[in-house]
Amino acid sequence: MSTLAASAAGQVIQLDYHESRDARRARLSTGVLLGLLGLLLAWLATRTSGDAGYALSSPFDAVQLPTVTLPGVPTVVVSAVVALVAAAVYLTGRLHGRALAAVGTLAGLFVALGAVTWAAAGSAFPFPVSNQLTGTVALATPLVFGALCGVLCENAGVVNVSIEGQFLVAAFTAGVVGSVTGSIPVALVAAVVSAVAMAALLAVFSIKYLVDQVVLGVVLNLLASGITGFLFDQLVQPNSGDLNVAPTMPTIGIPGLSAIPLLGPVLFNQTILVYLAMVSVALVAFLLYRTRWGLRVRSVGEHPDAADTVGISVRGIRWQAVLAGGVFAGLGGAFFTIGSTGGFIKDITVGNGFIALAALIMGRWRPVRAALMAVFFGFVTQLASQLQTLETPMPTQFLLMLPYVATIVAVAGLIGRSRGPAADGVPYTK
Repeated sequence: MSTLAASAAGQVIQLDYHESRDARRARLSTGVLLGLLGLLLAWLATRTSGDAGYALSSPFDAVQLPTVTLPGVPTVVVSAVVALVAAAVYLTGRLHGRALAAVGTLAGLFVALGAVTWAAAGSAFPFPVSNQLTGTVALATPLVFGALCGVLCENAGVVNVSIEGQFLVAAFTAGVVGSVTGSIPVALVAAVVSAVAMAALLAVFSIKYLVDQVVLGVVLNLLASGITGFLFDQLVQPNSGDLNVAPTMPTIGIPGLSAIPLLGPVLFNQTILVYLAMVSVALVAFLLYRTRWGLRVRSVGEHPDAADTVGISVRGIRWQAVLAGGVFAGLGGAFFTIGSTGGFIKDITVGNGFIALAALIMGRWRPVRAALMAVFFGFVTQLASQLQTLETPMPTQFLLMLPYVATIVAVAGLIGRSRGPAADGVPYTK
């Protein structure tokens, strides 16, 4: 509890801050996690030798930025100290709100810097910052779409565990339709339509027939994996020269902005799906918090009985939210084929739908936060790939586990228990 005193018209106004039980648990668990990371970095500092190089440009960039060199041991030590100080701030409860979030963000950046510096120290190759950022954007794009799909569904009270299945069906459809037509727009539309069809299955069984939503999501994922795998084996693979050669999206550079060193090629020389992901975050946030429809979505997710009493169709709004979420899942699924390789393989989504679900939970069911968590997971996944090239002493198997360890941390609530909308997953009956 903290107190703020202010003077207004000669009177002293006393404002008391009362921390809820869940907020206190989240603050303390985050503080413990930062403390453990700080101690880990302090231990790694004793295993660090040499300097760490950071290459800010790739060899193909028009403007070549210098390679920055940081001393290994001092950088890791400073990162450990920042993490431990942030842990103390969280545990003592001196700060709240945005100030506390800023401290946590700063500590997270230093933890990443310390870990990468330890891995890169003494290596013959500098850490490729440009490749790390480019890979993060690419890996985060489908996760952002999947998280937004979940945001819309679960704010309306429908648990969507079937994001993975929607991704998979959309990726398969985009690959086959793109191969047959040779048209990227047609393939993109087909991917969206197929994902919306999967969303309709989720809606009809969860909203109309009141099937357990978690079990239903698992069944839909198995259905998507089975159907796409069967069609791939029986139809696509024997005719791969005609049905598995979809065109891929070209990059579109924004004049002026794409020429900015380092960040220009990363953010402003991307495919249309990356730009759509950026716009979609703002669009979903606007729809949920600035429109009447968004207010109705949140009302049926929090208190459907009250929404029904004022004339809101609970089932109708939930249908709309689930189908709208399917649109974003379709865009995310299309990224795996026409947005990257152009070809489809069985289970090409490799669990990205579940990671998007973790980003949704870690982002507290809010579109902007969920998108940031999706970027975080993309960063961790790309980091695991980059560290393998630096001959780091960390085992390769552990590096490959990093994204999934981060997912477990998020879902298990080790950074604080997440509470979704009150009626999330609760079937509505009159």
